[in-house]
Amino acid sequence: MKKVLIAIALILGLSVSAQREAGTPQERYISRYASIAVNEMYRSGVPASITLAQGIIESRSGQSALAADGNNHFGIKCHNSWKGRTMLVDDDRKNECFRVYDTAEESFRDHSDFLRYRDRYKFLFDFKTTDYKSWAYGLKQAGYATDPSYAAKLIKCVEDYNLSRYDRMTVTEALAEGGREAEAPVTQDELEGIPDSPLKIEAGEIFRGKAGEEYRFSLSRTLYSRNGVPFVYAVEGETYASIAKSNHLLLREILKFNDLSHGGELRAGEVVYLEPKKNKTVRGLDKYIVGEEGETFHGICQRFAVKEKAIRKLNGLPANYQPKEGDELVLRPESKIKKLWKKR
Repeated sequence: MKKVLIAIALILGLSVSAQREAGTPQERYISRYASIAVNEMYRSGVPASITLAQGIIESRSGQSALAADGNNHFGIKCHNSWKGRTMLVDDDRKNECFRVYDTAEESFRDHSDFLRYRDRYKFLFDFKTTDYKSWAYGLKQAGYATDPSYAAKLIKCVEDYNLSRYDRMTVTEALAEGGREAEAPVTQDELEGIPDSPLKIEAGEIFRGKAGEEYRFSLSRTLYSRNGVPFVYAVEGETYASIAKSNHLLLREILKFNDLSHGGELRAGEVVYLEPKKNKTVRGLDKYIVGEEGETFHGICQRFAVKEKAIRKLNGLPANYQPKEGDELVLRPESKIKKLWKKR
């Protein structure tokens, strides 16, 4: 009997030791998904710490029915634009429709895109990826969750598990911390995925374009750059003609740069580009989902500094196209690398 008791004690001891070695459910979740969260940070601009904290809270560290049965780690509901598989789960109401993914990685990617391409979350991307507190409060403000203490819970999760360290890691470093090596090399598309943010250039400074050309702007104002295209914010009383003259441009040039045939009224705060816009957006801004009635195609193209003609061609749109809520516009063609991976 004594030998049996000793054997049982040893088995129980090994079991407890193994559980300690494996860590808590939260620690196991972090170890498994941190590299994916970091990769998504570089691709989309969503902080890895926030992605991980949301995943831990929304999926109960991967143990919720949504995560276990539907690979849905972020509680994202179907909405009108979802065309994939679904499952019904009781949430705020009975039998609510939630998205189902083939893999957890797809859920992480869709979470990033969900935040990146919807208007109500766009202000979040003005915060630095290292500013997890602003992101947490911003998500609550934008209505991501109904829980009044959602922001506080996110911040506590980030700080309890030191998730902010992932906001400063590379994908390779996150993989190494989890004891794994990259299955495939990280592409340049992924590493350069954080979208450009407006870049202030003080008046009188020289602005150098990508081709090496130089511009010196004479206006006593700040010049900005979006998608690599310099622009100014109009002030009250300005016209396209006056801005063109102040920047040594012809009126027809500035109208062409802004996809216009004639110079109408300028509202204070309106963006006016001083160079031709691009044919595609920066990496990480592959598409845009129309979120509000009344948005115009011209306004969307101005917002992302892309040419209307190029986006029409990319999406196969007619000349008279006007967006409707839920429309998905491709803003950047798939890279050759992505196309090759899809064929595999």
